[in-house]
Amino acid sequence: MADRKEKTFRFVIVGGGIAGVTCVEQLSSQIPSADVALITAGPHIKAVTNYKQVSKTLEEFDVEERPSSVLVEKFPNLTVIHSAVKSLDTQSHSVETADGRVFGYEKLCICGGGTPKLLTWDNPYVLGIRDTDSAQHLQKQLSSAKRIVVVGNGGIALELVYEVEGCEVIWAVKDKAIGNTFFDAGAAQFLIPSLEVDKPGKAAPCKRPRYTTEELGPGASQTFTADKNARRHGSGPTEAGSALGPDWHEGIVLRGAEQLSRRVSLEYQCEVEKIFTSAALLNSPQQTLRPENEGSWPVYVKLTNGKTFGCDFVVSATGVVPNTEPFLHGNNFALADDGGLQVDDHMMTSEPDVYAAGDVCTACWEHSALWQQMRLWTQARQMGWYAGRCMAAHVLSEPIELDFCFELFSHITKFFNYKVVLLGKFNGQGLGPDHELLLRCTKGQEYVKVVLSGGRMVGAVLIGETDLEETFENLILNQMDLTPYREELLNPNIDIEDYFD
Repeated sequence: MADRKEKTFRFVIVGGGIAGVTCVEQLSSQIPSADVALITAGPHIKAVTNYKQVSKTLEEFDVEERPSSVLVEKFPNLTVIHSAVKSLDTQSHSVETADGRVFGYEKLCICGGGTPKLLTWDNPYVLGIRDTDSAQHLQKQLSSAKRIVVVGNGGIALELVYEVEGCEVIWAVKDKAIGNTFFDAGAAQFLIPSLEVDKPGKAAPCKRPRYTTEELGPGASQTFTADKNARRHGSGPTEAGSALGPDWHEGIVLRGAEQLSRRVSLEYQCEVEKIFTSAALLNSPQQTLRPENEGSWPVYVKLTNGKTFGCDFVVSATGVVPNTEPFLHGNNFALADDGGLQVDDHMMTSEPDVYAAGDVCTACWEHSALWQQMRLWTQARQMGWYAGRCMAAHVLSEPIELDFCFELFSHITKFFNYKVVLLGKFNGQGLGPDHELLLRCTKGQEYVKVVLSGGRMVGAVLIGETDLEETFENLILNQMDLTPYREELLNPNIDIEDYFD
């Protein structure tokens, strides 16, 4: 491959997503004279816009899809190569693209993102949502749909179920509560009423150090109907009725063919056992395949709780796996248990002069006690930015330390139209039984959870306009002993910001 090199660049970045584009911007800003190449399969790139540093570690931004020419106009040193990567030869420092061209590099950064974990790849009735094209395809399919089945419990599933109108949604989650990646059962119960149009009235804040939640058993279901405001618990059948950026759904119309506003039926602690056509259903001798509802549908989904639902199509929103496949053959990359390319605290892989950032990689340095990797947009931007800094520092023979953004996990997003802030070990990750939860909940307005370990704040979940994120971030970073203030920490009558000023 080496003797076919068309051109050798000082820096080559693979992937036009957030991590790749941020890496390009950082490199081009730090070393404007360096030849930089961005290899991306599509004509558009994902650009960070309206960036705002909310606090020391919290940041907010929008993601916009823009023509790659916007980057070239901004950075004259940049060459954009529109092709997918076919193969990588780390020994000869060369990359071959799908159209047969070969490019050399001095330093390479792999930002290949993630690949959706589809339930099945060969069924036209199973849709994944990863990019703008797939989101637009979903919009088109949804316009004539009366019922869909959504499988998954992550960010895409949460946003989709809330946004879809005019179509019944059967939502299958493998966990005991919705949003298990981000929330505990208490936060899930706070959000659930948002699936009904009639919002509950304001209630007085309740402050209590510990709480219990009603736990639905395997096979249990809940139905939320916007029109009738009907709500039901039970273990029997229910009656008939991302990669994208944050707010990916705002540019498309997610409306089905029905007149109803929203009808969501939740099936807890179950996964998909089988997907089959109406013909297969009719020919099945097993009574267990009888659908839960009347009518004829193009596709049927059998869940592990024994229920079968007919629908117009299935949305597979079960997360992503690192997109490492084009880069592994013939090379000796060390892979993490989750399949990502292992990177050290300078974002370097096990292959010389090869870095990685975003969903494709796994952070394998010794993490801060308050940080964990989650494949989110904020971390893709941070990793891409930091990888660009590291690559530039190594070329310039300058020292570089791990960036402060990896000191404390922090993420701002929006679910069910509520602002959501996650800080540190927000779900008590890895803390064992020796931690305590403090909770303040105002129904329909806010949900505040604090995680304490040894009297010190180590995590928090803030849902709603709480204005507590900066204060809590400081308390977590400072590791102040809060034992004397424990009873007042979530007292709504105390201005906690002034209290610790």
